[in-house]
Amino acid sequence: MSRLLAGAIAVGLAAIAGVAYAGGARRPIREVVGGVPAPEGKFPWVVRLSMGCGGALTAPRVVLTAGHCVDGTGDTEKIEVVAGAVDLKSPKAQSAHSVRVYRAPGFRDETRGDDWAVIRLDHPLNLPVLPLSGTDADKGEFVVMGWGQTREDSLKQEQRLHYATVPTVSDDECAKEYKRAGVRLVADESICAGTKTVDTCQGDSGGPMVGRDAHGGWVQIGIVSWGLGCARDGYPGVYTQIATFRDEIRKAVARLS
Repeated sequence: MSRLLAGAIAVGLAAIAGVAYAGGARRPIREVVGGVPAPEGKFPWVVRLSMGCGGALTAPRVVLTAGHCVDGTGDTEKIEVVAGAVDLKSPKAQSAHSVRVYRAPGFRDETRGDDWAVIRLDHPLNLPVLPLSGTDADKGEFVVMGWGQTREDSLKQEQRLHYATVPTVSDDECAKEYKRAGVRLVADESICAGTKTVDTCQGDSGGPMVGRDAHGGWVQIGIVSWGLGCARDGYPGVYTQIATFRDEIRKAVARLS
């Protein structure tokens, strides 16, 4: 997983392990390490945002992404959204622009939680939407995806969507590992997942972590948030836990729909 880390924590982590940043921005970035190219139509609700993040269409006119991917709450037309195709240059791809962003009021930086935001588009997209999980399940294996880097040392992000299955890591184990790097895990807002061979990476921030519901349909479990490097042994990716913010997200989506 790629992630961008902000502020003093970013400086500290970079000194420890060379955290990667996109476009010089002092935020975490994330692509899928150990993944494979996604077939057309497999994840029709995943979108690419022009600042180098991912997201998911959670309503026909609303995208759910990470809080650290946007500048804050307010009106803006500067975010371009590409959707409806795994290849970003496909003639079948649909596009839209933001008109308003709402970021979680408690957000300060990704490592301190509340890392989610919703974006209202200038028109609805004629695509399936990704429901939020109706349960608090946060253990097992989940699927992650993105157009980010496929290696921590890669010099480019991907034109084609990649995806992978990642196993979760317990909050206790995850918190213990990150404590060694001087970062406190906000455990009740996070899901940790990944291995030393499978992870998200730079350019994947904001994208969805998904699982199956009781009827076999995809539901969103998490949002790619942050991590130390990509697929580093002992440092799993950290995802915003949808269950913690489900009601808040639904209210925000309703206001923007």
